Amino acid sequence: MQPVISVIICTHNPRRDYLERVLQALNEQILPQEFWELLLIDNASEQVLSEEIDLSWHPRNRCIREEQLGLTSARLRGIKEAVAKILVFVDDDNVLDKDYLEVTLKISKNWPILGAWSGQIRPDFEEQPPDWTKPYWAMLAIREFEQNQWSNLRFSTKTTPWGAGLCVRKVVAQKYAELVYNQPERATLGRKGNQLLSCEDNDLALTSCDIGLGTGLFTSLKLTHLISAYRLQENHLLRLAQGMGYSHTILNFFQQGKLPDKQSWPEKLLQYYQSWQMDSRTRRLHLAFQKGIKLALKELIAR
Repeated sequence: MQPVISVIICTHNPRRDYLERVLQALNEQILPQEFWELLLIDNASEQVLSEEIDLSWHPRNRCIREEQLGLTSARLRGIKEAVAKILVFVDDDNVLDKDYLEVTLKISKNWPILGAWSGQIRPDFEEQPPDWTKPYWAMLAIREFEQNQWSNLRFSTKTTPWGAGLCVRKVVAQKYAELVYNQPERATLGRKGNQLLSCEDNDLALTSCDIGLGTGLFTSLKLTHLISAYRLQENHLLRLAQGMGYSHTILNFFQQGKLPDKQSWPEKLLQYYQSWQMDSRTRRLHLAFQKGIKLALKELIAR
């Protein structure tokens, strides 16, 4: 029987206790295992994961080594190796609810107009986070909402799925792989080792619009995001903010095909004034994001 879903876990030097929880949640899925395959993409980990991780509990498992470092490279390898028509990307710190794959299959049948979708992402913090971090939890891929949302609008952030638990049709993923092949610069998006870049998931999801499909978010799709204590430290959030500023600017260039309009002097003065109305920590994070934007623009102009 051909699997209808390919579950793809892309990982680089994973935290073992987290990865074990991810795999245990997959082992407990309601959807029978004959309906889906499990691909573990070992993205140049220091220890070869095929020698360390036991996937024998799943009859359709493959541990695949991808030496080209970077999340985009790992995702592309997963797309190439997957045999099902629906792909589900599970990060190595994503614990899926037991019905995640079953609900995914239902959505794929009931919503043929959608090419990419995901759901709610709840946090499981290793340590109780400080109160000041709450406004920045979205940066850590935490997303909870009360109603389903969908559209075919390319720049609708309200309906664009994120990478955690991202579900895409194989036809969308193959189109995305083609775009990266023809425009290799797109591969600069996404995590690479310790670099906190992002937006490769948005680029993949928004490819749905390129082939006439939409994107959506569904309340019934739920997973838990395991969040290490260090990710709530200010230094990490500053690096993350800079990476996001850089990545969003690069992604917008790929999607729109042009650089953003230059700010006028009044706009620059207003932004400078607004930044100094912020508290010191908010200002540091704001400036880190702006630094990422400037780095991206400098790189794009130099091409």
